[in-house]
Amino acid sequence: MKENQRTGHDRMFIFLLVLAVSSTIGLLGWRTLLNNYAVDVLGMEGHQIGLLQGVREIPGFLTLLVIYLLLLIKEVRLASLSIIIFGIGIGITGIMPSFFGILAMTVIMSFGFHFYAALGQSLGLQYYDQDTAPIVFGKLRGYAAGGSIVMAIIIFFLSKRLDFAWMFGLVGLAITAAGLWCFFQDPSEKDLVPQQKKMIFKAKYWLFYALTFMSGARRQIFVAFAIFLLVQKFHYTVSEISLLFVITNIIAFFSSPLIGKAIARFGERKVLSAEYSSLFLIFFAYAFVDSKLIIGILYVLDHLFFNFSIAINTFFQKISDPEDIGSSMAVGFTINHIAAVVLPVLGGIVWMIDYKITFIGGMFLAFISLLLTQFTTRQTRAKTRA
Repeated sequence: MKENQRTGHDRMFIFLLVLAVSSTIGLLGWRTLLNNYAVDVLGMEGHQIGLLQGVREIPGFLTLLVIYLLLLIKEVRLASLSIIIFGIGIGITGIMPSFFGILAMTVIMSFGFHFYAALGQSLGLQYYDQDTAPIVFGKLRGYAAGGSIVMAIIIFFLSKRLDFAWMFGLVGLAITAAGLWCFFQDPSEKDLVPQQKKMIFKAKYWLFYALTFMSGARRQIFVAFAIFLLVQKFHYTVSEISLLFVITNIIAFFSSPLIGKAIARFGERKVLSAEYSSLFLIFFAYAFVDSKLIIGILYVLDHLFFNFSIAINTFFQKISDPEDIGSSMAVGFTINHIAAVVLPVLGGIVWMIDYKITFIGGMFLAFISLLLTQFTTRQTRAKTRA
């Protein structure tokens, strides 16, 4: 690799690192505080949590707008601006002590988070080759987990001294400051393949679309209801949730780089098969376990296997045309959130009947994903032959 190319890649890695850490710790801070804020301060019920999480996913469904925004602003600038908006939405949440106030701030922070997520994946896949990309994504998630450990520890101690308004405000301020720093950086290179500035939807990408759709559906069971189960049924406090996040992110700090290396060595099919087989059992246990300790362990394992989803994007990199990456990441996020907009609301409704139904649904989603995963090797081989 030429020296100027290596230096440019180093700049991009640092840029993506700051944004990845910011997005991860911001979401962790928001999620750690939100459920206890919603239950303890506002007295929200399961159907309201489901509605809130469903609305949170609407901006993810609208990620297609990124394609058209890129006609007006550079990809690296838009990624930075997205993190700034994300931080502002988090920071204001604590001074909105009503369901509709939280709903409004959730929409704002979610636009920032989801737009960045699509752009961050696009930049990573454009700047790093097929052998390097999974390792880079693994490192980014590892460092982000390290940042999350620090954030969880901070919230653990602040929760005993500050109210929710201050805690939301400080988390939002930190994220906004990181986004502003990135906004004035320019790690972009000029010798990349020009990206399509229009929506790309190709039949040959059907498996990527299907895996992305199912990933979005199953993830909502985890995001919307796993922590809510811990808080409502098992009475986890803010401090206990923070401690749980510390444990999950310590594990992720060490495991995420290894996951990236495993994808590069063993391939996407084996890694994704391991993920979905494990998730099937985890969702079963969520539905029927009554131990506070075991349910916490299940949450840690659930969080660990979520990081295996890196393989969906690296699989796409192997089967895609280089100029389709940016647009397809935006399309993928929209597909990812088709089910995500509806599923939390439906999950909240069936939760009122019996919470077990929600997690049994997660078992079904994991099983379908496992079946789809078996086709990945066939598609990568077909691309190689072509």
